[in-house]
Amino acid sequence: MRAAVGNGVEFYAADRDPYAPGLYMVAPDRRVILPSGDDPRFVASVLSICRTHQIDVVVPTVDTELLPLASMRGLFEAAGTALLLAPDRALAICLDKWALISAMDDTVPTPWTAVLGHAFDWRGRTLPVMVKPRRASGSRGVHLIERRDQLDPELGPDWIVQDYLPGREFSLDVITSAAGEVRAVVPRERLKLDSGIAITSRTVHDDRLEFIGRRAVEITGLTGVANVQVREDAAGTPRLLEINPRFPGTMPLTVASGVNMPKLALHELLGLPLPAGELPFREIAIVRYLQEIIVDVDEVQQLELREGELAPHVTAPVC
Repeated sequence: MRAAVGNGVEFYAADRDPYAPGLYMVAPDRRVILPSGDDPRFVASVLSICRTHQIDVVVPTVDTELLPLASMRGLFEAAGTALLLAPDRALAICLDKWALISAMDDTVPTPWTAVLGHAFDWRGRTLPVMVKPRRASGSRGVHLIERRDQLDPELGPDWIVQDYLPGREFSLDVITSAAGEVRAVVPRERLKLDSGIAITSRTVHDDRLEFIGRRAVEITGLTGVANVQVREDAAGTPRLLEINPRFPGTMPLTVASGVNMPKLALHELLGLPLPAGELPFREIAIVRYLQEIIVDVDEVQQLELREGELAPHVTAPVC
């Protein structure tokens, strides 16, 4: 929101949580409480808001919102609202870690990966390994398995097992034109994490990483902005782990490095082509800390009431 504001762009902010800080970055009359992305009412709620407020673009930022919105793309287009959202096929691949690894060719290094279930055979496998849900984000459900007895025998084909990669971790922010032309890959080394979020990070120039980001996005058919997660194995080879087909949490570092992906993607969706050629960036670092937004108590209470009206009930800024 901070990166794309200005030049006639005005934001509404929507979230299921009345205490979400992003809601308080816009005026009170532009704050919206939504059901969560996996709630059957979610798409209809977003569409109603778009029609009522004549919203030009919806920018979903949470994985559970992506496929529900994509399935109703035509209704949003009929309402005059564009979705800053990758093609359906690309979303289906990226939101399933097994489908993603399976889609890669020999040019993209990946860790050994298999689907769990009754047919899975541990013989010949070296520990430790990582066990992950096929469809989840933010390190949810991820477990390091160092002994066989740590593995839940009830885990089935909705889970995968992968070789453990002990090396450095990188996030590669990628922007691709609507025509599928990759215009920038900005690798970020994740130096310090808190609850799965990088709080200290730095951009790096690395041909290996930039190739992986570019090639992985080309294979999946992603457009717009995506985030490619990579980690080094014991020999220092970077290997693809997952792709988040949405804006990542540490996008401010990429913007500060010289590639304002939110603004560029938004402007292209509204008809302004991306600059020609590869977009340059510089190596810089970020250290994050908590920052307060002070508001009147009434503003919080109003959103609490709206949350109660929705019960039962992620963050989706709309502009």
